[in-house]
Amino acid sequence: MSAFANIRRPATFAVAIAATFGLAACGGGRERPRADVAASQVTTIGVNSYLWRAALDAVSFAPLLQSDSNGGVIVTDWYANPSNPGERVKMTVTILDSDLRADALRVAASRQVNQGGTWVDAPVQAATVQKLEDVILTKARELRREAMG
Repeated sequence: MSAFANIRRPATFAVAIAATFGLAACGGGRERPRADVAASQVTTIGVNSYLWRAALDAVSFAPLLQSDSNGGVIVTDWYANPSNPGERVKMTVTILDSDLRADALRVAASRQVNQGGTWVDAPVQAATVQKLEDVILTKARELRREAMG
């Protein structure tokens, strides 16, 4: 047993020295650079997280049919405003890029009106889709501003 103990001591000492040198090589007290959490490109989920959260918030009044954060797609089910039950809308929000830019967002909407008990497709005003895009972009910029400070 005495011979085994004599071999083990130098091996333990060598491992301790190697660990000390390994830790010393880690930077010796230098501060690591901090990531900019408010950068325009935040991609922990596959798409820009500010746009994703803002889009979810903007369509939260309607029931979700599908949401894919990696692909950047949010699809709502049909939603009828209680004050106008003869009309319903369905929206698809697509986030196309990892940057927080206006052209990284696409919103499509479908509208139907009830005519004699049957839902019939009706046109959606372009201003409605544009307004929803503006709401999402404004909210995404707000979220980014809040993250900065």
